[in-house]
Amino acid sequence: MTLPDTTISAAVFDPLWEEILVVGRDGGTGGYRRYAWSDADLTLREWFRGCAGARSMDVEEDRNGNLWAWWLPRDWVGDPKGAFVTGSHLDSVPDGGAFDGPLGIVSAFAAVDLLRARGIEPSIPIAVVAFSDEEGARFGVACIGSQLATGALAPERALGLRDIDGITLAEALTRAGRRPDQLGVDTTLTERVGVFIELHIEQGRALDLVDSPLALASSIWPHGRWEFDFTGEANHAGATRLVDRHDPMLAFASTVHTARAEAVARSAVATFGKVLVSPNGTNAIPSRVRAWLDARAADQSTLELMVSRITAAARGHATIGGIDLQVVAESITPIVEFPPGPRQRLARTLAHLGDIPVIPTAAGHDAGILSDSVPTAMLFVRNPTGVSHSPAEHADPVDCHVGAAALADVMAAWVAAEPA
Repeated sequence: MTLPDTTISAAVFDPLWEEILVVGRDGGTGGYRRYAWSDADLTLREWFRGCAGARSMDVEEDRNGNLWAWWLPRDWVGDPKGAFVTGSHLDSVPDGGAFDGPLGIVSAFAAVDLLRARGIEPSIPIAVVAFSDEEGARFGVACIGSQLATGALAPERALGLRDIDGITLAEALTRAGRRPDQLGVDTTLTERVGVFIELHIEQGRALDLVDSPLALASSIWPHGRWEFDFTGEANHAGATRLVDRHDPMLAFASTVHTARAEAVARSAVATFGKVLVSPNGTNAIPSRVRAWLDARAADQSTLELMVSRITAAARGHATIGGIDLQVVAESITPIVEFPPGPRQRLARTLAHLGDIPVIPTAAGHDAGILSDSVPTAMLFVRNPTGVSHSPAEHADPVDCHVGAAALADVMAAWVAAEPA
């Protein structure tokens, strides 16, 4: 791939990037804890507003907490329509990396700066968007902001979601000065958004293996989250005979091994990454283990079969130990096949860089949620180690600069009138 001169993109990207590196960062782990509607999230929202204001872009927070910064053409009258929209999200998983989400927003504002440096005046509206609660780290459901906007998530269900401290989304919104009663479908979405292009760090090593700084997305694997609730009987860890125990931890541990075996057998992935144990005492047999399964596969039938076999095995493990088990599907997202039109247009625009790989991803994104409503595409920036959702997540600055410059080229090709 032929790399462009990124001197200018570095000059506009780096100051923006440095402004947010300390927000929500844990001093012990080095990771980020930017949960939805937390102080860190609210700080980044104000940063977003400041970036928009510095560029004379009008800022709107929609009914679902998604932030939009608008650059309208000269003499534009009325509401924006058919806009070129780009951006991502600002929240993180627990102890997440710096790039997952914010890279797309910093690159979007940098692309706006690059267009203005070239003297380009848009002929259609441009928007930079920050979708709310993409990771689902606080309330357990991913992409809440985009799911609400498209109608994929009912507001009644969203408002009742609780975090680990028992705080509902409705309560969190109220504390943040928002109105929970406003949540719901954005009826203007399909009219206002002509295309949504999301730039994101790759969350695997496909690009490193082919030595390419950029890729286009072909699809997103179907995926979901299921809560497994094992209930047994608390008792003394020392005085209770093994034969008298009803220990939910044993059934859970056996289920973890089953999940791994089922995933290996189907070239899929299955992960128990969040576990709550009660009473959580060193010398106490647990009374309850709640664990969340994240499962993903290349197609829907494989995903369904895998989860059904994991669930059946979990029920068997529970029965052997005299344990009660409840399994609830918290969210299921079907496969996303990104439309070829926007992807091909991106490839043509970036042809000067050479052949850009086209790859699927097993990670979920707001672009996937929006794909049923508006034309979407994704541009990935290389992750040299493949590590993501971790403090070790990394992208080389040069690759980030290439990504911002490429996004600016795409933006310019989509919106350019004659140079001002």
